[in-house]
Amino acid sequence: MQNKRDDAADDSSTDLPRLEKLGSPTGSPPTASLSSLMELENCVSNLSLAHEIVVNKDLSFKPKSPPTHSLEASVTEIVHQAFWDSLQEQLDGEPPNYSHALILLQEVKAILKSLLLHGHIRLRAQLDEVLDMELIQQEVDHGALDLHRLARYIINTMASLCAPVRDPDIRALRDIQSPVELLRGIFHVLGLMKTDMVNFTIQSLRPHLLQQAVQYERAKFQQILDKQPASLDNTAAWLQAAASKEASAIQAQSDSPCPDSQGPVSATAVLNRAYMSLLHWDPQDQKYPETVLMDQARLDALAQQLQMLILEASVLLLINTQCGGVVSSLQGFIGKLRQTITALLEGSHTREDDLQGALMGLGETVVQQVNKAQSSQGGAALPQESQDLLKGQISDLWKHNNPVRTLIGERVQDFLQAMLQGGPAKRIPELPASLKLVSAELAKLGTAFGRIVHFNRTVFGPFYAPILRKLLFSPGEAEEDSR
Repeated sequence: MQNKRDDAADDSSTDLPRLEKLGSPTGSPPTASLSSLMELENCVSNLSLAHEIVVNKDLSFKPKSPPTHSLEASVTEIVHQAFWDSLQEQLDGEPPNYSHALILLQEVKAILKSLLLHGHIRLRAQLDEVLDMELIQQEVDHGALDLHRLARYIINTMASLCAPVRDPDIRALRDIQSPVELLRGIFHVLGLMKTDMVNFTIQSLRPHLLQQAVQYERAKFQQILDKQPASLDNTAAWLQAAASKEASAIQAQSDSPCPDSQGPVSATAVLNRAYMSLLHWDPQDQKYPETVLMDQARLDALAQQLQMLILEASVLLLINTQCGGVVSSLQGFIGKLRQTITALLEGSHTREDDLQGALMGLGETVVQQVNKAQSSQGGAALPQESQDLLKGQISDLWKHNNPVRTLIGERVQDFLQAMLQGGPAKRIPELPASLKLVSAELAKLGTAFGRIVHFNRTVFGPFYAPILRKLLFSPGEAEEDSR
């Protein structure tokens, strides 16, 4: 395997055979039909995993380890140690008892075979020859079994199959003399190699899934809908709420003196508004739409990033307003200031009490940094009145209706709306001055959000269309452009 693997060498729960929950992949990645793709049940066992493979380019598995110092970790360690102590007692007996060792060798052989690709014909035959369990049993019966010889062959075979990241683990195995510790180490490294193979298979599978992802996800969802017709109820409510808000917004604009012609409610505008609502989702308000459930974790993460960017941009705007451009123009000052803001606000925006306290501390820190920067340039510290005002303004950002936070939020909303309207291939829209300092992060967030929306709209557009027709058009009225 030539792909780069995730670092998982610190895991210690893979040294016991048959305790791993992650199955071994089989054979080489499929390349032809959708049905052959689905034969890799460890990689694509359901719709959610297939979707994750397609949309998450960083998807990878790691061997599972219980939390350090947890009860599960303690019990796991005791069970593992008892297993290997029992094997040690058997091998130390007179004569040695190899019954369990032979079972382990059989399992090692099975794992190694599961790691072979379709073209490893000679290696497969060699495995059957060297790890011939009948021959090994005869060696045991005649007292001629050489575990170290078999272990060396196993390690050499593992070295030829493993990813480069496992080379240090293989070298460490060669230095182990105790047969029990050697077998334990072999199982540990084999567990890591099985995970590597799953990740390699995912990377190999992704291009083929990308070619058929839309049709596959749409077909699978239709199967779910056939079995459970109510599987679009939450989606319909989600679109209905967006349609109502879009109609209200158009009505409000038509009542204003602005001469722009608004026209009827657009299905595209309703969909965009619906997608935008996912970045401000209140689980107490309504249930999450079924068609977006597979991306909920990603969207929730983007929503948290978005709130952090809004708070960060709000703080920077207040500093610029109170201190002018002198401080902000100092080389490196804004970068250090942003690091401070991010560090002090990290994780606090999810609870108002935490946010309020974090902002109070941030106000004090910001004033100190501004005064220090002013002093370094030979300037005077901010007047006490300005210091108190700036700290108070930063502290007030915890309120959702804070005018600065609201202003920044609206401008961010407009930017993301413009990105959705432009589509995935269009140029990133121009940012207002108040968002320039967070432009790179906001553009990255908007691009990620746009990709999720574009793929979701492509897959589920046929399911949205009849719902939108019912919401936006009177019976019998034809819709010219629903997407």
